[in-house]
Amino acid sequence: MNILLLGGGGREHALAWKLAQSPSLTKLFASPGNPGIGDHAQLIALDLTNHAEVVGFCQRAAVDLVVIGPEAPLVDGIADSLRATGIAVFGPSKAAAKLEGSKGFTKDLCTTANIPTAAYLRFSDETAALAGLEAFGLPVVIKADGLAAGKGVVIATTTQDARAALAEMFGGSRDGGNTSIVIEEFLTGEEVSLFALTDGSNVVSFGTAQDHKRIGEGDTGANTGGMGAYSPAGVLTPALEDLAMDTIVRPTVAAMAAAGTPFVGVLYAGLMLTADGPKLIEYNARFGDPETQVLMPRFKGDLAQVFNAVALGRLADEAPPAFSQDFACTVVLAAPGYPGTPLAGGKIEGISCANEIAKVFLAGAKLEGDRLAASGGRVLAVTGSGTSFADARANAYAGIARLTYPGGYFRRDIGWREVERPKL
Repeated sequence: MNILLLGGGGREHALAWKLAQSPSLTKLFASPGNPGIGDHAQLIALDLTNHAEVVGFCQRAAVDLVVIGPEAPLVDGIADSLRATGIAVFGPSKAAAKLEGSKGFTKDLCTTANIPTAAYLRFSDETAALAGLEAFGLPVVIKADGLAAGKGVVIATTTQDARAALAEMFGGSRDGGNTSIVIEEFLTGEEVSLFALTDGSNVVSFGTAQDHKRIGEGDTGANTGGMGAYSPAGVLTPALEDLAMDTIVRPTVAAMAAAGTPFVGVLYAGLMLTADGPKLIEYNARFGDPETQVLMPRFKGDLAQVFNAVALGRLADEAPPAFSQDFACTVVLAAPGYPGTPLAGGKIEGISCANEIAKVFLAGAKLEGDRLAASGGRVLAVTGSGTSFADARANAYAGIARLTYPGGYFRRDIGWREVERPKL
């Protein structure tokens, strides 16, 4: 089949790399792509906000399936425009993508469907939100209601910090100006990522991972889009994974279907493993970044075939997804200044050498003449694999050591919880 992959980051590079290995793939296109994705796909310049342009290309190129990587096109409704012309899509409709596009929508759904999550209140007025803080202890979690590239969350440890976060969010300096926020209780436990594929009715688990959101080692400093990840997440035991699927993911899929807005694609549940069991922190309507960079090396099947089955409502016809017993660990190499204003243009060298021991996925990088240069905040994700977590982690850092990128920053403690976890 012919496939068009939308997106141009590290997540899409990992998806393109895996899709290119699919026996059922005939031709892979990508837009906008990046130099790494270009090793596996024909790059096409399309305006993803121009739905007619994307649809027109798919028709001319006889595209059978569109795989949507990032959240913004999903929330913008591009899946609806494609489906309206008979093109199969791996990715939810605009209405279903509200699970990521509106945190308030998701929290309300959790209440309706009795899905375990943190207690919360929603506000669209700063004065009311300030008064609402009194209902919560400290720390308290404050979230921008809309898309914020993984960074629209503040964990305030003092009332002063909470007030400042509200002033910033309502003042418009975060996420382009928010008119709605969610205040949540702070949950205590360990955070993990659970992925599930669904065709709107059938649901299967699609791997686990643990991300590292904070910029600093020891999980300190500002939130980022993710500084590294590993898979599988051992703390999410098979029993806990089954519990999360039964009490969180499946009820969500059922509620979306009952509302007439079935979710089709990958549902990414960010979970907190509390003393009372798994609770939902938030949903993403697409694969995570950098979690995709550790899931794809472990997935053993024909990814194109599985995605197509999801898109066509035939997930029940597929065998359960199979993953290698190996571990994978990815470390993000970020630009100076990230997660603030990243410094662009730094020269990147040594990728072919690093690929001898790990797999380098390009995220914020582009070609400038014949050289590769940084063009974003998170520049590369270097993934190591191994039969043990220690080996996978060591290979990731060995790959990093073979790269040259002046001023590049990476955390040296990715997987620290797994390292410190008692071994049975």
